[in-house]
Amino acid sequence: MKKKITVPGIMATKGSDKKLSMVACYDYSSATLVEASNVDMILVGDSLGMAMLGYKGTVGVTVDDMVYHIKSVVKGAPNTFVVGDMPFGAYNASIDKAVENASRVFAEGGCDCVKMEGGMNTVPYIEAVVKAGIPVMGHIGLTPQTSALMGGFKVQGKSTAAAQLLVDTAKAIEAAGAFLINLEGIPVGVAKRITEELKIPTMGIGAGPYCDSQDLVWVDIMGYNEWTPKFAKKYCNFRTYVVDGLNKFAEEVNSGAFPTKEYSYNTVVEGFEVE
Repeated sequence: MKKKITVPGIMATKGSDKKLSMVACYDYSSATLVEASNVDMILVGDSLGMAMLGYKGTVGVTVDDMVYHIKSVVKGAPNTFVVGDMPFGAYNASIDKAVENASRVFAEGGCDCVKMEGGMNTVPYIEAVVKAGIPVMGHIGLTPQTSALMGGFKVQGKSTAAAQLLVDTAKAIEAAGAFLINLEGIPVGVAKRITEELKIPTMGIGAGPYCDSQDLVWVDIMGYNEWTPKFAKKYCNFRTYVVDGLNKFAEEVNSGAFPTKEYSYNTVVEGFEVE
């Protein structure tokens, strides 16, 4: 049986040969497949807004949405470490609101930690949530919740000043008590510097090979969509397989080839015999 990694276990990978893997997925059925694999962690990200709900971004996702999907994933992957995302507006109004919503995501969802996205402005909220007894994963760089301020989903930290701000922010998030930090959409050299200067592990997505661990999104690596981000490698072509299967089903229904006797209940009922 798969053995779930713990927060101390994740922190202990810093400086070791073990690189953890994480995928973002959002439902029970997908989670059961991750549970059967060697992937260490699942992120139930607010990217479910795009992947599951058809939104253009992550901003419309609510705490209720997150709790619902986290509970489903936890049921499907009880031996996989599950990260629950804190959605837009869940923690930037006040310290009390941050702790209240983090408690909901953590306790009602049943996940193993929460993820809080943002820069220096998130530091006091992270500190408060950690003090409330909830493990926190930080998230800097390309932060989808505030992508409107960035002009869209664009690489961050491309100037010396912007890169140094990311380093400083990562250190502040570490000092606030985060046990892990996600680096998204930043240049390789910047991610390498952050990884070298932090005592906690880094988790990269579109941040190059020098991070302590790596994560990608389920629908990207499984090939649900024709387009994927530059940093996402397709390990399957799920879309092609499924569309082909659906077309075969439709063809057999239309031709009468399905269902046959093999796929029917053939109990003979008096007065209702079939010739």
